Amino acid sequence: MILLVAILAGLVVGLSLARVQKRPWTVPPLRKPWLVIIAFLPQFFNLYLPATRTWGSDDLAAAGLIVSLALLLVFCWFNRRLSGVWLLALGLAFNFLVIAANGGFMPISPQTASRLVLPETLAALGNGTRFGYKDILLLPEQTRLIWLSDHFLPPEGFPYQVAFSLGDTVIAAGAFWLMVTQGKPLEAPKNKPKHKIAKESEC
Repeated sequence: MILLVAILAGLVVGLSLARVQKRPWTVPPLRKPWLVIIAFLPQFFNLYLPATRTWGSDDLAAAGLIVSLALLLVFCWFNRRLSGVWLLALGLAFNFLVIAANGGFMPISPQTASRLVLPETLAALGNGTRFGYKDILLLPEQTRLIWLSDHFLPPEGFPYQVAFSLGDTVIAAGAFWLMVTQGKPLEAPKNKPKHKIAKESEC
């Protein structure tokens, strides 16, 4: 959800800047975008699609999530020269580290989870069980790299409550910046001075 909001916000800001500067807005020139689709497939079948989620084991779902994040990092490598992608890669690396360190799922504490479900629902879930799509309930003292876990929440009273991690925040910032700048290269090619070009042509 936070990623979708960041993309939409970046698109709105990018289009507004383009209009003010009287220039066209273009889609970021991403290389190998099909990698994103392939990377999402393990999550779609193992985590989100009800028909197939129950077929596989938790170990398979955890492995699929790690493979998915690894493929997204490969995608970032191919697009590393585009602005905003380095933030995307950093956020993905944060999530990859904490998920890999905690058995293949994103850890979330019972205290954080209590803001998201009813007390009786949380009481029925034991420590170490899956929570939601890709989280796992773990006590803080059992969580590795807890500062990278899903422990951020919107303010109480906010209509949509969802837990998110530091990595999610950095990923959202990268996606926002990518859309605003239209993925322009980090280092634009330097144009040769006109007088230098003229001298070279005379030689």
